[in-house]
Amino acid sequence: MNKKHPKALPYLFLSEMWERFGFYLMLGIFFLYMTDSQKGGMAMDKKQASDIFGTFIALVYLTPFLGGLLADRVLGYRTSITIGGILMGIGYCGLALPGMTAFYTSLFLICIGNGFFKPNISTILGNVYNHIDYKHLKDSGYNIFYMGINIGAFICNFFGSYLRNSLGWGAAFMAAGIGMFIGVIIFWTGNKHFKHADVIKPTKPEDMPVSKILGVTILPMIVAGYIGWIIPDNIFGSDSTDAFILGALPVASYYVYVMMKSDIADRKPIAALLSVFAVAIIFWAIFKQNGTALTTWAESYTDREIAPSMVAPATTLGMVQEVTYAKDSVPLVDAQFKVARDGNNKVVKTWDYPIYFKNIPKEKLPSEGETVKLVSTELGQSINPFWVILLTPVVVGFFAFLKKRNKEPGTPWKIFYGLFITAVSTLVMVGATYACHNGMEKSSMLWLIGAYGVITVGELCLSPMALSLVSKLAPPRLTALMMGGWFLSTSIGNKLSGVLASMWDGYEHKANFFLVNCVLALATSIIILLMIKWLNKITKEHGV
Repeated sequence: MNKKHPKALPYLFLSEMWERFGFYLMLGIFFLYMTDSQKGGMAMDKKQASDIFGTFIALVYLTPFLGGLLADRVLGYRTSITIGGILMGIGYCGLALPGMTAFYTSLFLICIGNGFFKPNISTILGNVYNHIDYKHLKDSGYNIFYMGINIGAFICNFFGSYLRNSLGWGAAFMAAGIGMFIGVIIFWTGNKHFKHADVIKPTKPEDMPVSKILGVTILPMIVAGYIGWIIPDNIFGSDSTDAFILGALPVASYYVYVMMKSDIADRKPIAALLSVFAVAIIFWAIFKQNGTALTTWAESYTDREIAPSMVAPATTLGMVQEVTYAKDSVPLVDAQFKVARDGNNKVVKTWDYPIYFKNIPKEKLPSEGETVKLVSTELGQSINPFWVILLTPVVVGFFAFLKKRNKEPGTPWKIFYGLFITAVSTLVMVGATYACHNGMEKSSMLWLIGAYGVITVGELCLSPMALSLVSKLAPPRLTALMMGGWFLSTSIGNKLSGVLASMWDGYEHKANFFLVNCVLALATSIIILLMIKWLNKITKEHGV
């Protein structure tokens, strides 16, 4: 790691890497675990699983509001990070236990734990870089830190694939928990290098006490969420979505209150950050479909069969998923639904056929009882972090090249480019749907790899830059709280990703599904383009 950077960076890098190892291992198999019916999964249909997935990744990024607030005002960053890591580790291990009580309790612990861990490790990194010797390296520091996130996200799926295929779902979830505990140990190993950055800043007279903040946000959030849950019918598609959207409103309103009550010096940068948070919602709504819609594409629409010569090394790397063809288990009506016919020729639901064979031409189907070796579905989740690891030096080097020539775009422009490139990535998947005749035959894995490659460039222009921007613009006493605001926007976007993904079966031609995502991303990029001049003015005033 570059010697110009602070000694704290490798410890925070490795702590985050192992934390993300656990999180993305769990996330990579979560949807598959919920929809699996053959090897001990929960046998849910895809709509229900998409709803739960979207709600979980929404809540897991909503809680950083609370974790950031308590770290800023009460606990400090190191204590908060430790509490969060331990809770998440216990939650991952808990998913290995049977029963719905253990399932939901574990998800609750992961949500709370992430709230304490995620905003505060990003904040303490920014505080380390606030030193005069390192301030000019903050953007590249966050890029390196972001690479740590993605190294963990890349390697974890190989472990998840091997463990769930050879030992079962429970072993994979336990590995996620162990990874998290390793991250906590590494964090405290490097304590001496960043303890100076763990300082609780004094509040201002206009700052609301913590007790009052909790009273005007958490209580209304619970009440509004409950109302959303019990409302007859649905406003946003499901009870859980209604509950989340209504419950998030009091929290979002608090950030507006903070902006309105701040003095003029703080109000402008807070307003700029809230604007960036708002447009980032759509990015996350599209990006986080990697765990739902793109996982469905990888599982059912992509040619994952391994060439005989590659079976041995693929098995060694834990990449192999075996499916056995059974003629009677292939669905007898529309292949997108899990159905069959009983002895009376009535259509009934079933979850026992290998869905991979649904769009293979009859002449290419294997023999009855033949086992086919496939690349495990969850390894599709490693494509994005692979691209991040590969492209981060390229993107950092490209911007450094422009900087030497005084042509580097400002952070607002980078965020605009990120959204625009995200729109382009959805067009790659539109091309994939036409190439495989709307799923009538298998799609080449290259389409999925290409789509992930394009959206990764957009991600690198947006996500680490936004983290760096929060650290630069947020008032020091509110840094972790505003970092929580970034994760709030991530949370809302994640929930919307579940809403969008739950509509997958409603699109007869899948190209239209991806075109809707394209329009959303383009519209949002136009919105930020209209704000560029205003955002640039604020960032220049604050030396960003």
